[in-house]
Amino acid sequence: QVQLVESGGGLVQAGGSLRLSCAASGRTFRTSAMGWFRQAPGKEREFVAAISWSGANTHYADSVKGRFAISRDNAKNTVYLQMNSLKPEDTAIYYCAAGTYSDYGNSYAYWGQGTQVTVSS
Repeated sequence: QVQLVESGGGLVQAGGSLRLSCAASGRTFRTSAMGWFRQAPGKEREFVAAISWSGANTHYADSVKGRFAISRDNAKNTVYLQMNSLKPEDTAIYYCAAGTYSDYGNSYAYWGQGTQVTVSS
């Protein structure tokens, strides 16, 4: 069992940066891949980034590649999403998830409650 709590969302101007954090509790965090997904109003949830349990492998959606970076600190049971050069189209609720390393939401069994990111133009 893994419980996830996201933080770090907020309002930022286009071109700015935010760092999201996802704090996990539960013994399986250190053996779980972690993912970030987002959902904008009226749109389906989409994959943003994933990191393997060790941190050795990462994968990004094309729309955020080169701007976002996922990382994890297993000693702190926390995964991060550094978001730079933000665009208005990045506006969404961002969710972290724990499960199997994948682009697909169905591969993740545990989800946080989400944190709102709003990018103004």
